[in-house]
Amino acid sequence: MPSRSPQRRLEDIVQNIDAISRFVSGMGFEDFLADQKTSYAVPRALEIISEASRRIPDDVRQRHPEIDWRAIAGAGNIYRHDYDNVDDALTWHTIQQELSPLRAVVVAELMRIEGNRP
Repeated sequence: MPSRSPQRRLEDIVQNIDAISRFVSGMGFEDFLADQKTSYAVPRALEIISEASRRIPDDVRQRHPEIDWRAIAGAGNIYRHDYDNVDDALTWHTIQQELSPLRAVVVAELMRIEGNRP
């Protein structure tokens, strides 16, 4: 099976950010904690974002030093391997503060690819 293209990896990131936004729409932190389906689904989507980010080309990362690509990649290890120590407050912070800037960068890169702009 062929590896997914960089464009597809970027699309995976956007799709999972959008899924998280739908999952938590209208929720506060306490609602998030109380909703078992959402509190299980969000870390899975964050894992996918993390894994996809690991396969983003270096030139994309270099164009966007404002994004902490290393932290995004590392977060997946926590969700996968250290799941019993996941900090729900940090997950909520990620949802509320970190995903929107990441989405903006990824959408810009997708537009760049689709327009073949340098």
